[in-house]
Amino acid sequence: MSFELIRQRAAQAGEQAMAGVNRAALPGFMRRLDEAALVAMAATLHAGGAFRAGVARTADEAGDLLRVAPRHRWILRRWLAVLTAEGWLRHDAGPGRYHGLRPATHDDLAATARDLDAARAGLGYPAAMTRFFTTTAAHLPQLLRDEVPLQALLFADDDLATAEAAYKDNVINGYLNAVTAAALAALASRHRRPEPLRILELGAGVGGTTTDVLPTLAGQPVTYHFTDVSRFFLDTARDRFAAYDFLTYGLFDINRHPTEQLPAGSQDVIVAANVAHNAVDVTRLLAGLRTLLAPGGHLLLIESCREHYQIATSMQFLMSARPGTPAAGSADLRAGTDRIFLTRTQWLAQLSAAGFTGVLDLPHPDDPLSALGQHVFLAAR
Repeated sequence: MSFELIRQRAAQAGEQAMAGVNRAALPGFMRRLDEAALVAMAATLHAGGAFRAGVARTADEAGDLLRVAPRHRWILRRWLAVLTAEGWLRHDAGPGRYHGLRPATHDDLAATARDLDAARAGLGYPAAMTRFFTTTAAHLPQLLRDEVPLQALLFADDDLATAEAAYKDNVINGYLNAVTAAALAALASRHRRPEPLRILELGAGVGGTTTDVLPTLAGQPVTYHFTDVSRFFLDTARDRFAAYDFLTYGLFDINRHPTEQLPAGSQDVIVAANVAHNAVDVTRLLAGLRTLLAPGGHLLLIESCREHYQIATSMQFLMSARPGTPAAGSADLRAGTDRIFLTRTQWLAQLSAAGFTGVLDLPHPDDPLSALGQHVFLAAR
């Protein structure tokens, strides 16, 4: 089976997953989510007195006043940058001071709940996501001060439903997972060696991608190595996926060199869904993953390629480096930018620079789905 045929099958599966979805409405729903997050940012800064009328402060001064934890200061800086870009705040570049914050209160935040819920429903997220977004918005001062870990809100009572809603149960992830499952099934069906196709999933987490992929691989000549940096997710996955006897489980840290953890050339396909952006150096990561692949192997990435404001008020608190450890992006093209996500163009350039070829890239930039900022990249070694 040619790479072009794999591309066609993946694209067709994505289209089938979108049957009945009003694609043209999706960018508007995404914008409503962004606007609700801007209100949450502004209300948090307003309540903390960071930018009262007539007061100008630098990002560091605002951070000191709000008692933002050092490891979360980059999140505050991103808030200030996006609030400025969206016209909520003014910035004097010379002295580096911000001022003129548009007033927003917790009453304003409460008033956005209806829009937030409509946007959530329009994007196919279950009601758990509205509860999660409103809960995180209410706890933003404590999150900034590192007094409440986001995990306590995301995995309340050890419930994985909210995390699954974020990574699986919604329109865009339904599309991405359908594309991924079809691509992996096509790669498995063209596999001709006596030994099984060896698939490695990195940062598998709650199994949001794995859940949709495994049924398409059942009965195929494959082995599937489910990995994460956390034993919690491995233990959960062992119970959840016990029916699939072709799975194995193990720890894998994308910020350690891959061949320190698995032998060079030992994998045929590597899947990394919403995890590669956590690398300290994506250039080094991609080069290392290429060494894990056997000749003719493939790397499949799912990545967010735009800055989602709701993520900046929720999931990004999971991305702050622990004290004494380097931050994601601090050793690559993102260094000094406080940005966590690469653009689509940057991912394509990074894959090419690492020696990957024949990149499948979905959805197409002209597709309304692309406004949601999530892309699948499948590249050959």
